[in-house]
Amino acid sequence: MDQVLGQVLRNAVWERLDMLSELAERADAPSLVSVARTELPRLAEGWRAMLQAHEPDERGDCPTCSTRWHRCKAPCSVWQVAHEHLVAGGLAPQALSAAAHRTSRRRAVVPVPGQNRRAAAESAAESTGRHALVTPRPMPA
Repeated sequence: MDQVLGQVLRNAVWERLDMLSELAERADAPSLVSVARTELPRLAEGWRAMLQAHEPDERGDCPTCSTRWHRCKAPCSVWQVAHEHLVAGGLAPQALSAAAHRTSRRRAVVPVPGQNRRAAAESAAESTGRHALVTPRPMPA
């Protein structure tokens, strides 16, 4: 049951992000202003909450990414992705267009009882449940 609930939550988040991307690409100016006023603060607060969970401890380890047997030094992959997307932004080389990036990032969908969705194999990251939405990227040289 936890796996089904996790997939439902992931699907809802991916669909919301797709909807926001679609609005950014196709909406008229007044609609964009309205969406920006409501969604940008929500997205910023979401990033803050996620980054707070990955704030380094007194040893410089990420408490969320670290396990008992493996310590993950800061900055962890969550902070690296945050920096890449929020700070480096247009400065970072982008090999994919926005549309191709969204398509390549789309996650596999596992059927949920009562929903009419296609089934596909889950990635290893999703099946572990550890940072299912974060794909570590190499740091630019």
